[in-house]
Amino acid sequence: MNGKQLKNSILQWAIQGKLVPQDPNDEPAGVLLERIRKEKERLIKEKKIKKDKNASIIFRGEDNSYYEKFLATGVVKCIDEEIPFEIPSSWEWTRISSIFQLNPRVEANDNMLAAFIPMEAISAVYGSDYHYYERKWKEIKSGFTQFADGDIAFAKITPCFQNRKSAVFSNLPNGIGAGTTELKVLRPYGETINRFYTLYFLESPYFIDEATFKGTANQQRIVVGYLENKLFPLPPIEEQCRIAGKIAEVLPIADRYGKTQTKLDNLNVELKNILKKSVLQEAIQGKLVPQIEAEGTAQELLEQIQQEKQKLAKEGKLKKSALNDSIIFKGDDNKYYEQIGGKIVDITDEMPFEIPDTWAWVRIGILFAHNNGKQLNKSNSSGRFMEYITTSNLYWDGFKLDNLKKMPFEKNEIERCQAIKGDLLVCEGGDVGRTCIWEYDFPIMLQNHIHKLRAYYPLCTKYFYYIFYLYNKIGIIGGKGIGIQGFSAKALHNTLVPLPPLSEQKRICSRISELFGKIKA
Repeated sequence: MNGKQLKNSILQWAIQGKLVPQDPNDEPAGVLLERIRKEKERLIKEKKIKKDKNASIIFRGEDNSYYEKFLATGVVKCIDEEIPFEIPSSWEWTRISSIFQLNPRVEANDNMLAAFIPMEAISAVYGSDYHYYERKWKEIKSGFTQFADGDIAFAKITPCFQNRKSAVFSNLPNGIGAGTTELKVLRPYGETINRFYTLYFLESPYFIDEATFKGTANQQRIVVGYLENKLFPLPPIEEQCRIAGKIAEVLPIADRYGKTQTKLDNLNVELKNILKKSVLQEAIQGKLVPQIEAEGTAQELLEQIQQEKQKLAKEGKLKKSALNDSIIFKGDDNKYYEQIGGKIVDITDEMPFEIPDTWAWVRIGILFAHNNGKQLNKSNSSGRFMEYITTSNLYWDGFKLDNLKKMPFEKNEIERCQAIKGDLLVCEGGDVGRTCIWEYDFPIMLQNHIHKLRAYYPLCTKYFYYIFYLYNKIGIIGGKGIGIQGFSAKALHNTLVPLPPLSEQKRICSRISELFGKIKA
C-alpha cells in the first residue's frame, strides 16, 4: 500500500463511521438534520435563498430498506440500490443539496479588497492548501466563482478533480473572494456541518471514484447533478469534529509513510535494475554459465555464418560487398586487432572487457543484415497503404499496437521495410538502442527511425536483445546527432558484441530468464 492508497483508506473509513468510535451521548444526526431544515426555512422566509423544490427526507423503513420522501410532492421511493455502504445508527443519509447552499453569491462593496484564487493557487493535496492574490471586489466579482470564509470548494474539471484540488476558505481579505470558474462551492447552513469533515468527504474515494464526466478528452467536468444528488453520510456534529481532528492527526503520518514507501519502492526498483545489470554483465563476459568444449567455438560459428553469406551472394540475395567481413583477433602482444582485407588496425581501446577463449569479438553488422524503415515525404508518397510502427510503439517488454498509422509503400519497399517474426528491432532515436523482438506471426512495416536486424544464420536472437539492453543501460550505445542522441546505421553496424557458440547463447538466455524471474519475485 502506497501513501495515496493509505490516505484514501483513511478517508473512506472516516465517512463510513470506522475511523473514530461513536459516542452514545452525541446528539443524533437526525436532530441535526431538523436544525438544518429549520435554518433553511428561516432563510427562505427572509428571501435569502430560494425554496428547494427537490428537498427530501431519507429514512429506513420497518422492512430495513431505505426510502426517500420528496417533501414537495409526498412521493416516496425505495433507494436501496443507491446506498453505497452501511453507516452507524446515529448517522443519517441525506442529499448534498439538502444540507448545503451550492455556489452561493457574495454581496460586497466594489472597492473592498478580496482574495483572488486561480486554479494553480490551489494545491493538489489531501487537505486544504491554497494561496491568494489581493484584488478589489469590482475587478473579480463578475466572470468568476464567488466564495466567502467558511465555504468549501473543489475543482470540477479533470484532472484537478482527481488530484483533489479542494479547500476550506478562511481568513480571506474582508472574508470574501473569487476565483476560477472551475470550482464548485458548498456553504453549510450555519454551524451545522464541520467544514473539514465535508472537505475530507469531497476528497474520499466514494466521491472521487464514482464521479461521471462530460466534455472533451482534455477538458471533462463532472456532470450536472452529480454533486447536488450525491448521497452524504451525515454523522452527529460532535463526531464530525472528532473525525476531522483524527484525520488531521493521521494524514501527516500517512504522508511520512508515503514518502518512506516511495523511497523503498525506488530502492527496490534500483536494486532490481542493478541485479539485472550484474546478471547481464556476467552473461556477456562468459561468467554466467560454464563453457562446454563439445559445443565448439565462436570461430566455428563465424565460419558457418560466412558460408551462409557466400551462398546468399551466389543466389543474388546478398551483395558481394557484404562478404568483406572483418576479423578481430588477439595478437601475441595481447592487443586486439581488426583485419579488413589487407588492412590491420589496433582496436584495443575499443574492447570493453575480456571474454573466454572460445568466444569472439565481432561487429553486429557481420552477424545481421540490417536496414531502416521508410521515411514518409512528398517524394515517396505513393504505393499501398499499410500499417507501420514507430519508436513510440516499441518498448523493451513488447509493442503497443493500438495506435498504428498507415503510410504508402511501393512494391519494392515492402520487403526492405517489413519486419517478420524473429526480427530484432532497434530504436535509432528517442531511447537510443531500445530493442525488442518481433514475435508476432504477422509481418509489420517499419518507419525509418527503427533498425531491422535479421540474422544471416540462425542465432539466438534473445541473446543479442540482452546485449542491447545492457549496452543501453550502461551507456555504450549511442552516437551524437544534431542536438540529440542517435544510433545511425553505421554506428549500429560497427557495434562490438561478444559472440559465444550457439548452444552457449541458448544456455545463457535460459539462465538469464531464470534469474530475472527470481529478481522480479
